[in-house]
Amino acid sequence: MKKNLTYLIFAIACVSCSNEESNKISTDIVNNPASAMGQADTTNVPKFSFQEEVYEFGDITQGEKVTHSFKFKNTGKTDLVITSAQGSCGCTVPSYPKNPIAPGAENVIEVSFDSNGKKGNQHKTVTLVANTYPSTTVIAIKGNVIAPEEKK
Repeated sequence: MKKNLTYLIFAIACVSCSNEESNKISTDIVNNPASAMGQADTTNVPKFSFQEEVYEFGDITQGEKVTHSFKFKNTGKTDLVITSAQGSCGCTVPSYPKNPIAPGAENVIEVSFDSNGKKGNQHKTVTLVANTYPSTTVIAIKGNVIAPEEKK
């Protein structure tokens, strides 16, 4: 029994040593201002510059879908890379560019809102994660959904 335990410990030690190379952290992650601790040099990072960060769609009838294009420009000094875009609920679906956006280039984030099952004032957000500082940016879509029985 003691001999089996010794072999098991030896096997675990060998496996963990063989993965030593894969556990190294890239200096790219450490040098990213979004992940660095303390004061970061943010002068050379990409930057979102939106024409508008909140879109108000006004009054719509329950069941209608609203789509809006949030236009932005990379006003930073390096390529902007969006790694994810997440709506605050399943009714809000973003679509974002998957390729890097060069400094000075413009692009759009498409946001669709499905009002099915919703009523009253709505304020839905989309959180973008990118290689910016800070690493998250929030845009929003809002308005009023009128249920059919409330329509006058």
